[in-house]
Amino acid sequence: MSAAPRVHPSAQVDSGAALAPGVVVGPFCVVGAGVRIGAGTVLHAHVVIEGPTTIGAQNRLFPFACVGMEPQDLKFRDEPTTLEIGDRNILRESVTVHRGTVGGGGVTRIGSDNLLMAGTHVAHDCHVGSHVIFANAATLAGHVTVEDGATIGAFSGVHQFCRVGRQAYIGGYSVLTQDAAPYVLTVGNRARAFGINVIGLERRGLPAATIQALKQAYRLLFRAHLSQEEALARVRTEIGDIEEVRVLAEFIAGSERGVIR
Repeated sequence: MSAAPRVHPSAQVDSGAALAPGVVVGPFCVVGAGVRIGAGTVLHAHVVIEGPTTIGAQNRLFPFACVGMEPQDLKFRDEPTTLEIGDRNILRESVTVHRGTVGGGGVTRIGSDNLLMAGTHVAHDCHVGSHVIFANAATLAGHVTVEDGATIGAFSGVHQFCRVGRQAYIGGYSVLTQDAAPYVLTVGNRARAFGINVIGLERRGLPAATIQALKQAYRLLFRAHLSQEEALARVRTEIGDIEEVRVLAEFIAGSERGVIR
């Protein structure tokens, strides 16, 4: 039989909140109406969650995390917007994640198995995938998309409406005002691309042949002084049908803000 939720006597849990079995609510936490928390999630001391917010199972929220607060958008007029967080995420001290806005689709969404280190900020209408790492004080402006497996370095900022591609690596103290390409090491203020993130991809188990194909595609797309159309055409014809290369090419072809080079 699953254990009932455990709520510290000093915590405040609204009667309109729903806590699944095994949830732990620590000292001085505040859980508002419209909050749903999945089985086994632990709120350490001084966590604040406002609704409507849904949090999945086996998450850990550390002191002074503020989750589901209204967006920092002057156009917001208390419309019913939401935040959705998946399973097995770790939100460290002073992380802030805001609900969406009507103009941005109404929902901020975070996937599963992510690590948000201390001071991370995820603004309204952001969509974060799974297995993403945010180092300390990494900051997303509104409407940012971060794809699966990306890493965003400490004190880095991502401009609104930008995308960070799959397994991209953003170095510390970087400023992104355009899209950061998948599998690429992007660093600096203003940021520049510095090649395929070979070490990171090796650690994730990508075959050597795949990494070599990505390096070849990178040279064509970023270094060959070709037009984007010419570079994409050569990637498609000169490199075999490799999923990661296809992801990189489609990301660049679909960019609306342009890709950091």
